[in-house]
Amino acid sequence: MTLPTTFVLAQAAPAAANGGLSMLIMMIVLFGLMYFMMIRPQMKRQKEHRQLVSGLAKGDEVVTNGGIAGRVDDVGETFITVEIAPNVKIKVQKGAVQQVLPKGTLKSS
Repeated sequence: MTLPTTFVLAQAAPAAANGGLSMLIMMIVLFGLMYFMMIRPQMKRQKEHRQLVSGLAKGDEVVTNGGIAGRVDDVGETFITVEIAPNVKIKVQKGAVQQVLPKGTLKSS
C-alpha cells in the first residue's frame, strides 16, 4: 500500500516547482503593469508641474490649489506674490500653483 502513495508524492513535486516559477512571472508582469499604469504617469505629471513652477514669471495669470486666481507680482526662491485684486496681494508657495492661465483671462472674468 505504501508504493502508490510515494508514487503520487513523487509526481506532485515537479508541479510545485513549476507553480513557483509561474507565480514569479505573474508578479513581474503585475509590477510591470503597475509601473506603466500608475507610477510612470504620476512621474510625468510631477515633471510637468516642476517645469510649470520653474517657468513662472511676473505678469503670469495663475490659479492656486485653493482656487485663488490672480496675477503674479513677484517671484522669489520658494514663494511668489499673487495680486488677487487691486492692491490686494498674497504670498503663496510656488508649489501651490496649479495652472497658468492664458494672458487676459482674468480681465474677461
